[in-house]
Amino acid sequence: MRRRHVGPLVVQRPFHPESDGTAHIYLLHPPGGIAGGDRLEITCHLEPGTRAVLTTPGATKFYRSVNGLSKQTTSINVGAGAVCEYLPQETIIFDGADARVGTRVTLAAADATYVGWDFLSLGRPAAGERFARGSVQQRIEVSLGGRPVWFERLFLQGDAPLNRAAFALGGRPIVGTMIYVGPIADNAAERVRDCLGEKARDVFSVSQRDQGIVCRYLGEMMSEGKSLFTRVWDVLREAGQGKRAATPRIWAT
Repeated sequence: MRRRHVGPLVVQRPFHPESDGTAHIYLLHPPGGIAGGDRLEITCHLEPGTRAVLTTPGATKFYRSVNGLSKQTTSINVGAGAVCEYLPQETIIFDGADARVGTRVTLAAADATYVGWDFLSLGRPAAGERFARGSVQQRIEVSLGGRPVWFERLFLQGDAPLNRAAFALGGRPIVGTMIYVGPIADNAAERVRDCLGEKARDVFSVSQRDQGIVCRYLGEMMSEGKSLFTRVWDVLREAGQGKRAATPRIWAT
């Protein structure tokens, strides 16, 4: 209905590639990265009964910090009967960055649906850069009807022993988390496992809880993690909404 733009974040005109009218919305950050001392705050409201896929055209980059912490916080409010699919591209933590990344999701009612993923790249593996200095904190909160259903906090320091420990990250630089909360089939986790097969077992896990599904990826390649999570999104969409995934066309550019 109207659009107002202030600051470095821009929302493109929404696309409607799906027959049910689901809006595909691209959130752009033209500067391309977050430097020390920068703070980005994103707030999304989905009115009751609406459907939206929110994504970004490129990776979020946290550059080396020289002027304090850099932060990005995202708040998403999902109305009754609404569906929010928050599927941003990866977040790259450059060596020397001090980054804080937070996502808070509030679902108004049990018939609301949220599916979202977050990928962290510790350093730039393709360029041979490790995350040897700095720190990163990731915080994810999901509540349903005023009650918390998922809360987690990840805090890592560059080149800490925990990053290399076999019981933790095992030296793997790509960490992915995918959360689904909302109505879904009872055998959704089994469907996900059947879809991915045995080859994904070393890098992927899925758990089904009372309120939804939690998936993890821990590996060496961002392309592998994205491919697995996109296939999971397709399965969960069919199990929860009765339709197949429609990948945003910006991902193909």
